[in-house]
Amino acid sequence: MDWKRKENQRLIEALLIIKNADQAKRFLRDLMTEKEIDEFAKRLKTAEMLSNKISYSNIEKETGFSSTTVARVSKWLNDGTGGYKEIIKNMHHNNSTKIRK
Repeated sequence: MDWKRKENQRLIEALLIIKNADQAKRFLRDLMTEKEIDEFAKRLKTAEMLSNKISYSNIEKETGFSSTTVARVSKWLNDGTGGYKEIIKNMHHNNSTKIRK
């Protein structure tokens, strides 16, 4: 992945300026098809389930993903850049904070 490419830098910049859930929804819907959004959401769900030690077979049933896709998400979760783990941790912390309020 070439993060130095101007287009990639602009995408990161766009993601960083999103201020709320409504703005995120509108941007994602304009950027991607509904199917692409669903696919990315299911990948994140798969990473969360893997983090919670849910079995591949249960993940496959829940998401409709093949074992190959679950394995691919697992590879990136465990051997990637740490992005999944960091986001999942932050989402968990964010949800815990919201629950306490």
